[in-house]
Amino acid sequence: MCHLPEPLHLSFYHQPTLQLAQSLLGKLLLKETKEGVAGGLIVETEGYIGPGDRAAHSFNHRRTKRTEIMFGEAGYTYTYSMHTHCLFNVVSGQIDAPEAVLIRGVEPYIGQELMEPRRPKAKKKREWTNGPGKLTKALGITMDDYGHALNQRPLWIAPGRSVDVSEIAAGPRIGIGNAGEAKDYPWRFWIRDNAFVSR
Repeated sequence: MCHLPEPLHLSFYHQPTLQLAQSLLGKLLLKETKEGVAGGLIVETEGYIGPGDRAAHSFNHRRTKRTEIMFGEAGYTYTYSMHTHCLFNVVSGQIDAPEAVLIRGVEPYIGQELMEPRRPKAKKKREWTNGPGKLTKALGITMDDYGHALNQRPLWIAPGRSVDVSEIAAGPRIGIGNAGEAKDYPWRFWIRDNAFVSR
C-alpha cells in the first residue's frame, strides 16, 4: 500500500463554518476498515450554522443525543441516519455554537477496489460517491464513527490538492425544502465541472 498522508491538525477546523466548507474542498477523506483504506478528494460540501439556520439539526440550539457532538470542539465526526443512509458531517464552530459541514461528494482517490463492491447498483464510477449517502457506503463510514476525532485513524481528513477560489461554485443547499428562508442560503460549495458533484 502507498504511504498514507497524515491527518490535518485539529486547528485546521477552527475557522468560520462557511470558510471551512470551502477549505475542505480538495482535502482527502480517508476511512480504514479491516479490508483496507478507501478515500476520496472532497468535491462538494454544505455549511449548516445551527442556532439561526432552520435547515440545521441544531436550529434554536436544539440539543439532543443526536446533536450533542455539535456542541463540542470543531474537527469531530457528526454522523446521522436519513432513511437508510448514514451521512457524514464535520463539526465546526465554537464550543456551544453547534455548527457543521456536510460532505456531499468525493472523487475516488484510493481503495477503488473496495468502493466498487460496496456500491453494486452503481452503473458508473461517478455514481459510487456523488452524493452524501453514496460516499459513506463507498468509503465504509458508518454510524459507529459518530464522535470520532478527525485527526486520527481510522477516519481522518488529510491534505489533498489545492483548490483555487476561481474553481469554487456556490449555491443553495439540496433537499431542505421545508426550511423556510434557509432553503435559499447559498451555503453549498463545489468544485466546478467535477464529475463527482451530486448534481
